[in-house]
Amino acid sequence: MSMSSFDYLLHLLRPSLTLQETHMRKPIKPVVRLLITLRFLATGDSFSSLQFQFYVGKTTIANIVKETCTLIWEQLGPSVMPAPTVETWLQVAAGFGQVADFPNCLGAVDGKHIRVKKPPHSGSLYFNYKRYFSIILMAVADINFKFVAVDVGGYGSSSDSRVLQASKLGHQLLLNQISLPPPRPLPGTSDAAPFVMVSDEAFPLSTNLLRPFPKRGLDSRKRIFNYRLSRARKVVECAFGIMANKWRVLHTVIHLNVETVDQVVKACCVLHNYVRDRDGLEVDFEQHLASFPTSISWNTSRPYFSGIRVRDRFADYFLSPEGLVPWQLTCISGSST
Repeated sequence: MSMSSFDYLLHLLRPSLTLQETHMRKPIKPVVRLLITLRFLATGDSFSSLQFQFYVGKTTIANIVKETCTLIWEQLGPSVMPAPTVETWLQVAAGFGQVADFPNCLGAVDGKHIRVKKPPHSGSLYFNYKRYFSIILMAVADINFKFVAVDVGGYGSSSDSRVLQASKLGHQLLLNQISLPPPRPLPGTSDAAPFVMVSDEAFPLSTNLLRPFPKRGLDSRKRIFNYRLSRARKVVECAFGIMANKWRVLHTVIHLNVETVDQVVKACCVLHNYVRDRDGLEVDFEQHLASFPTSISWNTSRPYFSGIRVRDRFADYFLSPEGLVPWQLTCISGSST
């Protein structure tokens, strides 16, 4: 975070971070409260370590981190992660069409496990398949590796599909209740196609949510579709990686109660968008995608029929003269040898 970004963030939060002075003692200054919180998020240092850095008690630090993260989410969130509108979705779709060669794409959706200390009396609710305790961050990312929408707090034992369905965005998306742009033709065609989000095989296939074809019986058409979808979907993986490498508390086991962890993760998501808005978006798209493997593990759960038709429509389009890109055939032929 640049100094100008820090100063502006402090300017926004100063009224809420300023506490009333009493005869007993002077309150901690807003700049110190913000510095303590950002230091915790950026390093993941323990409160004992922060105690010696700022000469503030551990209990006070715990209260400062919780209160400041909540303020960041409540006051900064509406400006850097506003509720998506039709215009927002159209801007996201334009980015995916220009950069990732995937038209009518409203974003890439995926889940990330955030390590936590086992909550008391929680049994195996937070114990995930990777064999550690976690909560799930479900997010939709745009082509600039920014988050369009997030949902935090899913049980680590739940699948990505179940967490998405339980979230407000996922519920509206799967039931076609969200305010999405009306279908429009894919570039160079005349028949209208719906706007979709892209995901991996862990999510259900529906009219507005596409996942890859199952591995069994793949022909060149299906392989090309899977490659094009995987290339667009990795945007959200890149966004998770960029955020976690900047706010390294996400690389550690967060030793706080679950409610506070939710606020910490939300604050990290908001700050991720804030920093990218103010300090630049110049990122090499191809370089980030190259760091992720293209191999995918598959399942064969039965999808909705309407989703099958939409997926077939995109698969046919990627083989048509209007939708074909020169590099896709080379990549597919190279992966099969």
